[in-house]
Amino acid sequence: MSDESQASPVNQDSSSLEENEPSVKAGSPNDFLKGVTGKRVAVRLNSGIDYLGTLSCLDGYMNIAMEDTTEHVDGNFKSNLGDAFIRGNNVLYITALEEIDASA
Repeated sequence: MSDESQASPVNQDSSSLEENEPSVKAGSPNDFLKGVTGKRVAVRLNSGIDYLGTLSCLDGYMNIAMEDTTEHVDGNFKSNLGDAFIRGNNVLYITALEEIDASA
């Protein structure tokens, strides 16, 4: 099911990902996580693998449920996963890929 020819939104060069990130605003991590629920995010695992998709929900252990998820290894598209569940202890960070509503 892998489509090697599909262009990847994640590059090895982190500068291109930073160009697409929304501007940084002060707030607590909890505010950030509430704000990105239902939005497009990139989740980087400790192993360096990236998962891009819509954040459905997460819990206090940082377990993450995502929809419309794609997997990217070394900046290259690997597969469409659809719904995905990521165990929290594997998460290095979460990045918003679209603007976050400040009132969330």
